[in-house]
Amino acid sequence: MADQHASVRYLVDDVQAAVDFYTTHLGFTLNTNVAPAFADVTRGHLRLLLSGPTSSGARATPDDAAGAGRNRIHLIVDDLDAEISRLRDAGLSFRSDAVSGPGGRQILLADPAGNLVELFQPADRS
Repeated sequence: MADQHASVRYLVDDVQAAVDFYTTHLGFTLNTNVAPAFADVTRGHLRLLLSGPTSSGARATPDDAAGAGRNRIHLIVDDLDAEISRLRDAGLSFRSDAVSGPGGRQILLADPAGNLVELFQPADRS
């Protein structure tokens, strides 16, 4: 297998705004940018395909499936409280409060198109 990334496609209204969001706030690296149609960014082994309204990926999606849903990408962070503070200081707002469970703590924020991003700090297992 040539590509060592797991790829996820997010439909976005504004490709450049999405690129700016992911690269500025969440540590992604820009690979390809052919805005306004498409861009892709990576973080570790995750390749995020950002498809604007004129991209083939967006055109192939049925209208009743095009809205942002409950699915989300899951990004592991070392210090959730520090990330929350950093992102709030950058003017971002969250879609949920931080919640704790047996596996750790998480919070949701949305990209400029409303796609969800989960920031997750695993529970300390030591």
